[in-house]
Amino acid sequence: MFAGLCSFVLLGFPVSFTLAGTALVFALAGIAFSVFDPDFLGVLPHRVYGVMTNEVLIAIPLFIFMGVMLERSKVAEELLDTMGQLFGRLRGGLGISVSVV
Repeated sequence: MFAGLCSFVLLGFPVSFTLAGTALVFALAGIAFSVFDPDFLGVLPHRVYGVMTNEVLIAIPLFIFMGVMLERSKVAEELLDTMGQLFGRLRGGLGISVSVV
């Protein structure tokens, strides 16, 4: 499965289609050879819905949006320059300034 995944990615197929297609092909092959139980595929929509309603995972797109907005408005660069001037002389100053920003 991993070799097929890597080969399709190296051939230039999009990663999303490669992941979905490889999983689907191997699931169908497993069903055909009676190695994979098709009932697992029936539970899949419930698992996807459970992941989408997870309140902790809602923060991920918001953090990405915040990072994009900071990068586009140049606020993060100015903050990092200012913090670098303040904490640049201290030992571990870069780590402190990144943590503050």
